[in-house]
Amino acid sequence: MKKKKLFLKRPGWHEYFLEVADLVSRRATCLRRRVGAVLVKDKKILATGYNGAPSGLKHCIDVGCVREKLKIPSGQRHELCRGLHAEQNVILQAALYGVSTKDSTLYITNQPCVICAKMLINAGIKEIVISDGYPDEMALAFLKEAKIKIKKIINR
Repeated sequence: MKKKKLFLKRPGWHEYFLEVADLVSRRATCLRRRVGAVLVKDKKILATGYNGAPSGLKHCIDVGCVREKLKIPSGQRHELCRGLHAEQNVILQAALYGVSTKDSTLYITNQPCVICAKMLINAGIKEIVISDGYPDEMALAFLKEAKIKIKKIINR
């Protein structure tokens, strides 16, 4: 009697790395939004990042959200926050360990804000794959002007 093989649907590369980004987002300590980022080159993970306070500082989940207290809307006044964005952390992790970000692809759970978009442009990121949006049209305009490809893939 022959054994029947059971095959699960194997995810494509974009789906795979977005799932990793989703897993990374579960480490986030922001009370408003959990974001995860994975930097990839040649189908290899270079670095990961999530949004939260700098290393050694108290997190918003421990001390509360400054932005909530001040009633700051999403997408505005990014400087009034304890945390770094996932994109900032992924670039910093790569820098900390001497990993080049040039010509890499960023997989991230949300579209970058304009501050992160400018950093990603200067970090040499060539493509961004997202699974959800963010209310920042200027970020999209900058990324388009810099000729960085953006793909939105619903990964659920």
